[in-house]
Amino acid sequence: MSSFAFLSNNAFLKSVPASAATPYAVAGVAWDGAVTNRPGARFGPRAIREASHMLCDATHPHFDIAPGAALGDAGDLLLPNTSLVAMREAMKAPVEQLIRRHHMAWLGGDHSITLPLLRAYKTWLGRPLAVIHFDAHCDTWIDHFGEPSGHGTWVYEALQEGLVIKECFNQLGIRSAGERAAREYVQDQGGQIFTARALRGLESPVQLTPVIGAIRARLAAHGNPPVYLSLDIDCLDPAFAPGTGTPEPGGMSSNQVLSILEELADLNFVGMDCVEVAPPYDHAELTSQAAAHFVWTYLCGRLRGAAGLTS
Repeated sequence: MSSFAFLSNNAFLKSVPASAATPYAVAGVAWDGAVTNRPGARFGPRAIREASHMLCDATHPHFDIAPGAALGDAGDLLLPNTSLVAMREAMKAPVEQLIRRHHMAWLGGDHSITLPLLRAYKTWLGRPLAVIHFDAHCDTWIDHFGEPSGHGTWVYEALQEGLVIKECFNQLGIRSAGERAAREYVQDQGGQIFTARALRGLESPVQLTPVIGAIRARLAAHGNPPVYLSLDIDCLDPAFAPGTGTPEPGGMSSNQVLSILEELADLNFVGMDCVEVAPPYDHAELTSQAAAHFVWTYLCGRLRGAAGLTS
């Protein structure tokens, strides 16, 4: 397993292992046992790391900061690969240890990993979280093709378990087929949905001001709670991210996602995941490159805020 290329001190491929000296860290959750279409997301962490090699010294062009020695790589979690229940149980101890030591960016893996991560964050913080959720799919189905849980049920389960603040659950890019009860479940529970259709033509920060403002207003109304970011790479149109298990035409652009991440970088984020990168279906590393840039942008935004700088 290679580590993140931009885990460096101005050196191209010099990795920095996660330690007490690295307040930020990435870790892979190489699991895809809950996919409903094409498998392959278990190879996502490796592909995202490899795609990060082109970031060189990793100085972000908007935040003007690089992760440097503040960021480490904890490697991939050691997980069973055939049982969802066993996988989630095995995640508990290492996730708890890592989130207490580092601000984490988790590299998936399919989206079923987000539920145990939210459970761990709620236990650690002692309160439910706000969520910003990029996805083509609502992930609010009450079962997983007859199974009780999977990568398409985690939002429903998180809301049912009280892991998240319903009114502070924000979905962006939703567009897949689905009955109304599932498709609009988050909104029916009091949250916000910005569908891919509603986002069409809104690329720049200025154009996205109403979306950014609505998210900020909702969080402010609830005391600016801790925020978790869950970014399913299939929020992007397949033109930008063909390497995913359940591609959906009509999606977001890389520009849209980057604009939103950059404009919301000062929120009270406590962690993030980037999931559903499936390298077997990728072309020219388009998907893994986008994922690496999203994770990098998120981390640089956190670092800039920690340094007391404004964008």
